[in-house]
Amino acid sequence: MALTTFQPPPKGSAGEPAKPWRDIYSVSRLNREVRGLLEAGFPPLWIEAEISNLARPASGHLYFSLKDKKSQARCAMFRSSSYNLRFEPANGQQVLVQARVNLYEPRGEFQLVVEHMEPAGTGALQRAFEQLKAKLEAEGLFAAADKKLLPDIPRCIGVITSPTGAAIRDILSVLKRRFPAIPVILYPVPVQGEGAAQKIANAIISADARRDCDLLIVARGGGSLEDLWAFNEEVVARAVHACGLPVISGVGHEPDTTITDFCADLRSATPSAAAEAAVPDREQWLSQFAIAERSMAATIDRQLRTLQQQNDQLALRLERQHPRRQLGALAQQLNALRQRASVATRRRLALEQQHYHNLHRRLALHHPATAIGQTRSQLVGLEQRLQRAQQQRLENISARLTALPPRLLRSWQLQQREATAKLVSCSHQLNALSPLATVARGYGIARHNRASY
Repeated sequence: MALTTFQPPPKGSAGEPAKPWRDIYSVSRLNREVRGLLEAGFPPLWIEAEISNLARPASGHLYFSLKDKKSQARCAMFRSSSYNLRFEPANGQQVLVQARVNLYEPRGEFQLVVEHMEPAGTGALQRAFEQLKAKLEAEGLFAAADKKLLPDIPRCIGVITSPTGAAIRDILSVLKRRFPAIPVILYPVPVQGEGAAQKIANAIISADARRDCDLLIVARGGGSLEDLWAFNEEVVARAVHACGLPVISGVGHEPDTTITDFCADLRSATPSAAAEAAVPDREQWLSQFAIAERSMAATIDRQLRTLQQQNDQLALRLERQHPRRQLGALAQQLNALRQRASVATRRRLALEQQHYHNLHRRLALHHPATAIGQTRSQLVGLEQRLQRAQQQRLENISARLTALPPRLLRSWQLQQREATAKLVSCSHQLNALSPLATVARGYGIARHNRASY
């Protein structure tokens, strides 16, 4: 809604009275504000009435009137909304629409902008559907946490549907094509009409109690909302939610949606899609088996080659560590050590013999006999030298003495006699201290033996 702020009229000049002020609307402003009031004052409305004056221009929009016995209203349904129509509107048809109240500003015409349209009979069922859906959703029957996982390969599949409908044929055809080894149990029920909902619920409860299968498919072919209504009943919804077996819903065709779809553990667009979701693809499994077989064969071959290499390596190690081989290697080492010991012994003996000869020569050089002989030779030489020196000295002294006067000669002779006496005295003392004199006199050795005590 447009908001207009009130402003006081301007004052005249000093001393002049103020002129009267008026808020003058244009037609555009009037239509715009009226449109704002209508749109703000009326939320989207549900209206049931009869179609008249229906027009379909090339733009794809629909223009028509909705009327009852006393009044009518112009309506427009734009192309974006008309695409979602699931029926063909016609003049004189009773419909239920959801519309917004609007004003077409260029002409100032009151109109309804229709956003959804359905046949009036379907509208009552649709309202019942929405009410039950909201109720069960509030109770938690649609909670994702309660959904059960489907078995990878079901032991047996139970199908709850009509035995004469197209749904069972489609399901059996798909199961035969995808995985024919899984048995199927049919729980025949009527899928529409009076009492169908209760029989469907009883079949679900019976299958859950018997546990002949481990997966249930609840299915039927496509149809109108009235045809599918048995699967929108509360008794079926609660039976599906309470079932301990995983349940796949395959009711109707896209875009059909039922309460059973929301309660089931998995919703499929068609009965055939439900059968495809229930079992794996045989061809895909066979392909995976072939790939697994090739991979296993390659793995086994690789492991065999690895084990053969390990076996060869262990055999080689065993051959290297065989006692006979080890004894041969030890015998070779023993022979080598024996040869080395023999060579080392001979070398050591040669060195020891050479060392012995060197020591023997050194000992011979230092032997007392050799030293005595050398000393004797030296003594003989010294004695001879001494004798010659004495002789020479005597001759020199004699010559000198002969040349001395008699008085000096007598003095020298006296000195000689004194010196000779001293030499004799010293000789006696030396003989008394000589070890040889001690040995000549005889001696004894006294020993102390502690062991005798």
